[in-house]
Amino acid sequence: MQFVPMFGNFAFTIVAFVVALSIIVAVHEYGHYIVGRWCGIKAEVFSLGFGPVIWSGKDRHGTQWQLAALPLGGYVKFLGDANAASVGADGSVRANDARRTMLGAPLWARTATVAAGPAFNFILAIAVFAGSLMYQGRAVDPLTFGQLRNLPASYTTDLRQGDVMVAVAGIPFDSGNLDQLVPLASRLDYTVLRDGAEMTIAGPYFLPAVISGVIPRSAADDAKLRAGDVIVAIDDQEVFAFRQIVEQVKAAEGAPLDVRVMRGDETLNVVLAPRAMDEPGPDGTFERHYRIGITGGLFFEAQTEFVGPIDAVKSGAQGLWTTLTTSLSAMKHIIFGQISTCNLSGPVGIAETSGAMAAQGTQSFVWFIGMLSAGVGLINLFPIPVLDGGHLVFYAYEAVTRRKPSDAAVRIFMIMGLALILTLMVFTVLNDLIFCP
Repeated sequence: MQFVPMFGNFAFTIVAFVVALSIIVAVHEYGHYIVGRWCGIKAEVFSLGFGPVIWSGKDRHGTQWQLAALPLGGYVKFLGDANAASVGADGSVRANDARRTMLGAPLWARTATVAAGPAFNFILAIAVFAGSLMYQGRAVDPLTFGQLRNLPASYTTDLRQGDVMVAVAGIPFDSGNLDQLVPLASRLDYTVLRDGAEMTIAGPYFLPAVISGVIPRSAADDAKLRAGDVIVAIDDQEVFAFRQIVEQVKAAEGAPLDVRVMRGDETLNVVLAPRAMDEPGPDGTFERHYRIGITGGLFFEAQTEFVGPIDAVKSGAQGLWTTLTTSLSAMKHIIFGQISTCNLSGPVGIAETSGAMAAQGTQSFVWFIGMLSAGVGLINLFPIPVLDGGHLVFYAYEAVTRRKPSDAAVRIFMIMGLALILTLMVFTVLNDLIFCP
């Protein structure tokens, strides 16, 4: 009887992975295509996927657009290319058409065309981050009570929509590290401004033991916990604050925890084994912490304000920069053995994460596509032959020496690059399935 739900979950994961990957690949390849066209280079084929063609059609520019059976990538084949990687010429191009080929185009045109793929991935990431901020809005300053979250009766309060949060337990809300300053108590006094008058109103601990998000491929995700679940006890010790969860998980040091969860009127009992995770710090280094894979939040929803397009794009660009610098720092620490290689995910891990994020809702799934697009753009800029970064290295060599590298040298480097990519892919698959499941 377990086969049907298992198959359903598997199919859902595959569909989510294919959708996410197809969007990212389509944007990446469209970058190559459109910038190449702007630069006077003719695209013969734009393919989403590899293998047998399922559908195809030509546009007015003479480009064949097609969907192929294996949705694991895509390519743009330019006029005269010997293959989809734009390595070598097929020898069929007439002399007067040489300028319209990838190999015959000026160096600046080839450089712009190749760089456009990763650039469009970065643009997609910025658009997703900016769009998410515009959709969600930004908490107004000062923090203002919106509405109570869907919580058990013990979390009730007389706070009202529009109350301006001034202090909790006498400590200003704008204080740094507020969770460590506020006394640990199930009920606290909140100082608020209501209609211009200051008053004190009782309420629950401001960061309750409520799950606001579940991290994919975590202990909580494996246990099928979800946003809105309320953790009421760990190892038979009652909890009401999220910081109590953090402290007990830290103290367990990876030992399994018996967790009692309230989901509406239903009580769930699950066992969660905290997992070691390497997390980036403010100084760029990584620290190892034990986590069960949940995030928390305020017991109420804050009132939000609309964020304009300009501010949203600025925030999106900052989000992209943070994503790229954190990823590069993680790779450096992995290479030097300072953090675990379990921080590397391959196709299996990405597929599982795609399914988990899609299960959390459209907003989470779209945000994941933005993150993944940023990662794909970054990886494609690595100076490895076969990748866009490898082509850009060849073009840099040409710019400095005023001559192209020989076809034989390019082919050798391409074989080496392909071997490196395949080796890394095999390693990450083994990582996902065996070493770090």
